[in-house]
Amino acid sequence: MTALEAVAVHLPHHTVPIEAVGERIGLTPRQLRLFRRFHGLDQLRLDPDGKLPDLLGAAVEALPELRGRERHVRFVIHARSMPVAVPYPLNPLHELLGRYGLAHASAFTVTHHACAVGLLAVDLAGRLLAGQDDPEALALVLAGEKTFTKDAQVVPETGIFAEGAAACLVRATGERNRVLSYAVRHRPEFDGRLAGDADLLARYQREYPVVMIEAVEAALDQAGLDLSDLALVLPHNVNQASWRMICRRIGFPVEKVVLDNVRSVGHSFAADSLINLHTATTRGLLHRGDRYLIAAAGVGATFSAMAVEH
Repeated sequence: MTALEAVAVHLPHHTVPIEAVGERIGLTPRQLRLFRRFHGLDQLRLDPDGKLPDLLGAAVEALPELRGRERHVRFVIHARSMPVAVPYPLNPLHELLGRYGLAHASAFTVTHHACAVGLLAVDLAGRLLAGQDDPEALALVLAGEKTFTKDAQVVPETGIFAEGAAACLVRATGERNRVLSYAVRHRPEFDGRLAGDADLLARYQREYPVVMIEAVEAALDQAGLDLSDLALVLPHNVNQASWRMICRRIGFPVEKVVLDNVRSVGHSFAADSLINLHTATTRGLLHRGDRYLIAAAGVGATFSAMAVEH
C-alpha cells in the first residue's frame, strides 16, 4: 500500500488579518463579515516578498527525512491548484531539483483537480513507485502556491487563500500512514469563473456538501470502514461552516475534524491536507493504527477523499 513516510510544512511568518487582504482585493464589508463570523476565518499566512521556489524550497528544507536519501527519489510532483503559476518558460519546480540534489528525478506538475489535487498527487506517486524495482524508491510531493491574482486569492462567498506549503515523502509500501482508499467525484458542470457567474456560484454552494459527502462515503466503502472507525477527518481549510454542515448531515462529531488551521493559517490551495496531517501528528492527535480521512474539494469541480491508517 502507498505510504506517506514523512510530512513537513512551511508556514510564512507574515500574518495578515483577512480585512487587510479584503481591502486590497476589493471585498465589501458584508463579505468580510461573512468570512469572519460565519466561515470562521481570522488571519492568513502570506509571504509578500518570497517567490514560488522560496515557498516550496522552505518546505523541502523542513523535511529532514530526505537528507542523505536524495538518490532514492525517483519522482518529484508539484500538486498545483492553479493551471498557470509562472510565465512560460520559467519552471520553478526544475529550479528546485538542482538546489536540493534531485536533478536525476523525473519531475512534473499535476493540476486540473484544483485544491483537491494534493490527493491526486499522492495517489499518482504511489502508482508510479509500484512500478519501480528499488524497494527504497521514493517520490516527493510538493504543494503550495502564491496568491498572485485576485482569482488566486479568493473563492467568492467561500474562502480566502493563504501561502502555506508542504512536502511529503511517499513510498510504495510502509507501515505508517498507509493509504487504504482514494475516491474522486467530478462535477464538470461547475467549471467556470464563480466570481463572474452568480447562478453558477449558487448552484455550486448548494451541491457542495452533497457531493463532498458522496466522495467521503465512497472512500470509506472502498476501505471497508464506517464513520465510527475514524479517529479524525483532515479537511481542506476553505472555511469552518461547510464542515460543520457536513458533520451535521452525516452525524460525525465536528470535534474530530481538524479545523484550527482555518482560523490561524488560511486555505493554502492543495497543501491543506498535508498541513493538517502535520498538525495532527505533531499534536499527538493520531496514534498507531488509527484510521483517518483526508477530504478536499476543488472548484471546477472535483471532490476527493482518501482513507489512511496511521
